[in-house]
Formats: sequence, C-alpha cells, structure tokens
Amino acid sequence: MKISFRRFKRPVAGTATIAALTLGLVAAALPLSLPASAQSPSKSCADSLTSSPTGPATVSASSSPFGRVLVIGSGDYAGCSLYLLTSDQFHALSGAPFACSDNTNALGLSCDTVLWPALLTEGAPIAGPGINPELLGTVTRTDVPISGVSSVQQVTYAGQPLYRFFLDEVPGETEGANLFDPVTSPTGIWYRVEPGRGRPAPGQADMLLETSPVGGTGPDKTVLAATMNNDFSLFPRASFPVYTLSSEDRDDQGRQSDQESACQRQCSLYWPPVLTSTRPEAGPGVDQDALGIIVRPDGTRQVTYHGKPLYLFVNDAYIKGLPYGGARIDGAGAHTPWGVFNTISPSSRDSV
Repeated sequence: MKISFRRFKRPVAGTATIAALTLGLVAAALPLSLPASAQSPSKSCADSLTSSPTGPATVSASSSPFGRVLVIGSGDYAGCSLYLLTSDQFHALSGAPFACSDNTNALGLSCDTVLWPALLTEGAPIAGPGINPELLGTVTRTDVPISGVSSVQQVTYAGQPLYRFFLDEVPGETEGANLFDPVTSPTGIWYRVEPGRGRPAPGQADMLLETSPVGGTGPDKTVLAATMNNDFSLFPRASFPVYTLSSEDRDDQGRQSDQESACQRQCSLYWPPVLTSTRPEAGPGVDQDALGIIVRPDGTRQVTYHGKPLYLFVNDAYIKGLPYGGARIDGAGAHTPWGVFNTISPSSRDSV
C-alpha cells in the first residue's frame, strides 16, 4: 500500500460552506455579551493579533491538569495558556514555512493571528517564575499579517514557537491541548509545554477502541485508538487510530528488537508518537497490562502496546463539521522509508 502524505494539500469547500463554518467558529470564540458595567476591563485570551508588541513578553510556569506548563507571565494576557505545534519542526528541519502561518486554509482565517495568535515580543523575552531563561529565545517571522510591519519576533521555548488559542477565553482554559489539527499546513498536534526542557505536556494518555472505515469509505474496522482534543469544545475527546511500526517488531523470543523508537525526526512528524505524562489509561476492551511506556531521545514518554511503540498518522486528522474529511483509517499497511505501519486489532496482540 502506497501512502500519499497530505503535507500541503488543502481541502476544497464551497464559499457558502466556508463562510458558515467561519462565522460559527468566530461566534464560538466570543464571550457572551454583558452590560457595559459588568464587562471585564482585561483582554480575552481569545483576542486576535492585530498589532506588534511595545515591550518584552514574559513567560511563566503555572499548575494545570497537564502538570506545570507555560503561560503568559504578565500584561494584558497574563495567565493565558501557551502551546507548541509539532509540525512547526518542519521549519527547523528543512526551512519549510511555519505550519501555523498566514497560508491558505479552508476556514479563510489566518492561523498565526486569529486561530493561534503568535506570542510576539519587542526585545528579549523575560523569564518569569519557574522558567529556564536559557530555553527562552525568539525567531523572526515575516509571515505574520500585521499591517505596516514586515517582520516580528516570536517567542520560542527550547526552539519551539509559542502561541495562544482563540477558543481559550480566560486564564486556565486549555481548549487547544492535545488538539490533532488538520487546519495547519502540515497537520500537527498542539501541546501544552512543560518548563523543564520545553517538551510537550500531554497529560495521561487514554487508549480505547474505535470503529472507522478504512480509507474513509470502508469497510469498517475496529482498532486500538488514542483520545485527543481533550478540552476542545467543537470536537472533544475525539479518538484516532494508532499504529505500530514493523521495524520495531519483537524478535523470535518475544523480546523487542530495539527499546528506542525507530521513528524520529521527519518520520515522527508524519507519524506522531502517542505521548503520555504518566501510565496510560485503558478504556473498555483494552488490556491495561498491555500498555506501557518508553522514553524517547527527547525525554518524552511514548505509549506502547505489548512493548511496541504507538503512533498516530497525520492523514487521519479531522475535525467534525469542518471540510477536512471524517473518521477514517488511512495508514493501515502503509509502506514508508521507516517500515510498514499497521493498526492493532482488539482481539490480537499483533498488528493487522
């Protein structure tokens, strides 16, 4: 089976459809109208980015259901959640455009100013409480559409650009956590960020069974899946099929041939590892004893099933109601430069 990666392919939808979806998303991001006397004078974490900053940004650490994570440390947006996008790493690896940019998407909304406003700074960013100042940095962006400005400085942590999310209205909201996002180009996963080394902070992984059509059109197949989009109100706790990689199969004595994941760097951007902060949770029909963890070279914890590392596939990403397809199993039997990826049947310990 040959797989075509939808790296920069954008879906086509009718103008009326896109307009309706756009209005719906913007309306969902706006707080309820209040009398003038009851409105808060502070800005909303959901605000779009419309101008360049006038001073340095501060980044701090705060407690959350995902552990200690990065937040904006001061100013109008103090306490607002910050996120990294896994597919922004394509820029670091190959010089490709940032995955969250002003590039065209089916919603017609700029990713880096409206959907996921970039955290900008004027001058070196400031390390607030709990932050390692050596991990704070900046990257020059020339693709952020702010009137009258040709380039801006975006705050980075451990080299990863940081963003807010337009559905987080107040400090502490985490609608963007673990969001498997087909709107970015390429598709990626949004994670909260832990302050120790700037790694994703996924929280506890939740494994379950999912029945979806192979290739999007059938036949249906029930496979092991992972829960994503933890707090995303438009498509909460969505499940996506997971895969194992043939080059990580066990040897004749049942021992895993290599305790380190064979899917790194570019491979892991097309086939993101299923991450967890602690022991993964087994849902109905999933054997809790079969679930485990390996530590990847970057220090993140990857979920395993009978010792085999588990992966998602970017072509499976969708958001219900948006023109990016629907539930599907697109990666089963995919032959790649890194090996063959297969789904896992609930009735067997082997990939199928």
